[in-house]
Amino acid sequence: MKQFFYLLVLLLSINITAQETLPSAEIKTLDGTSTSLQELGKNNDIIVISLWATWCVPCKNELDAINDVYTDWQDETGVKVYAVSVDDSRTVSRVKPLVNGKAWDFEILLDTNNDLKRELGAATVPLTLIIKNGKIVYRHSGYTPGAEDELFEEIKKHS
Repeated sequence: MKQFFYLLVLLLSINITAQETLPSAEIKTLDGTSTSLQELGKNNDIIVISLWATWCVPCKNELDAINDVYTDWQDETGVKVYAVSVDDSRTVSRVKPLVNGKAWDFEILLDTNNDLKRELGAATVPLTLIIKNGKIVYRHSGYTPGAEDELFEEIKKHS
């Protein structure tokens, strides 16, 4: 029984560690430049990654709410937000017009093949991550009004 307990603890710690490391999946900027979460998170800066889609109403509501307070967040913590669209080849053409209409102040990235979404094990969007020192330190799925306040509290904890 004791050995089973140690094995269980070992397996859980490996799983937790694996979830903290950043995926290497290639994502693209709107102008087609390739990058990855590993590249974005390599500095000690705190960043927020929000996986979203043009067809996802809660995603757009979350990004609108974050955009409303983003300048204040940056002034207080220096956080940088990246919104990663998981729109596939059928809907990715809607991303740029939507973003232009919204005038969001953060950088928009594309995960058209859903490689990043798969590597993160994201079943649904929105999925919001806080990354610090190259590790995922916070993860939240879904959005309800006011969740951006909880997100900012988490940002302050890690900044």
